Amino acid sequence: MTSSLGGEGELKAEAEVTLAYDGEEAEAIAKAISPDNVKVPKGLSIKTERMGFEVHTYVKYEGRLMTFLSTLDDLLRCASTAEEAIRFVRSKGAQAP
Repeated sequence: MTSSLGGEGELKAEAEVTLAYDGEEAEAIAKAISPDNVKVPKGLSIKTERMGFEVHTYVKYEGRLMTFLSTLDDLLRCASTAEEAIRFVRSKGAQAP
C-alpha cells in the first residue's frame, strides 16, 4: 500500500490485495468480489482479476483516508463471506447421499 497527501490535505493512496486459493476457488472469489455495475465514490478505482490460483484487486483512491480503509475492509469481508459460502457448499456436497 502506498499513500501521499496531495493539495489541501487530500489523500492519494493505492493498494494491491492478493489472495491465493486452491483449484477453481479463485474464479468464484474473483466474481464474488468484483464490483460489477456498482457506483463507487468519486476518486475511487477498483479492479479485480484472477491470475491462476490468485485473485488480485487493485484499489486507487483520492479523498478521505477512512473511505479508503473502509473500501479495503469491505473487500476483505466480501472475500471472507465468499470463502465461507464455498466451504459450506462443499461440506453439504460431501454429506449428500
